[in-house]
Amino acid sequence: MSTDRKRLTPEARRAQLLALGVEMLATRTLDQLSVEEIAEQAGVSRGLLFHYFSSKQDFHLAVVREISRAMLEATEPDPALPALEAVRDSVSSFVDFVGENRDAYLALLRGPASSDPAMREVFDATRSAMAERTLRAVSGFGVTTGARERLAVRGWIAFTEETVVSWLSGEDLDREELLDLVTSAFVVLQPPGTLS
Repeated sequence: MSTDRKRLTPEARRAQLLALGVEMLATRTLDQLSVEEIAEQAGVSRGLLFHYFSSKQDFHLAVVREISRAMLEATEPDPALPALEAVRDSVSSFVDFVGENRDAYLALLRGPASSDPAMREVFDATRSAMAERTLRAVSGFGVTTGARERLAVRGWIAFTEETVVSWLSGEDLDREELLDLVTSAFVVLQPPGTLS
């Protein structure tokens, strides 16, 4: 995505640089993300990139935050749906998001960035946000939201991530079977009769 040199507002320039970083993660790992190449494609100097991001690490962290933000936005449960349908719909959106951003998602989930404390903080915050909104989506349907349920939902999210990533690698299930599997695993976490 080569861009002609043009004057952008600071917010638009920062957004452009992040979009280029996210786009490049489709073909390389996070540690291979070159600030020089990003600057070149944006039509700016390397120095200008560091006007927006204090270091390469800061830029990488911002890219990870942007992917996390986009994933959370794309997978927000629909509050108009019944609890179990909202969970399934959110999982379906997650499958779509990871399918469209597979390499970037894998780089973040399993790459060297996962051992970096600042990156881990972003992943943990993202997983916490996913757990909280999942619990919110089902709380009106007789599902308790105490410590046990929070722990179980966080485990279910990790299960969902691994299951979806494995499925995208070529597991022999169709998409509806995958959604059934992941949604059924969520139902098992809840007391009988609380979800419909």
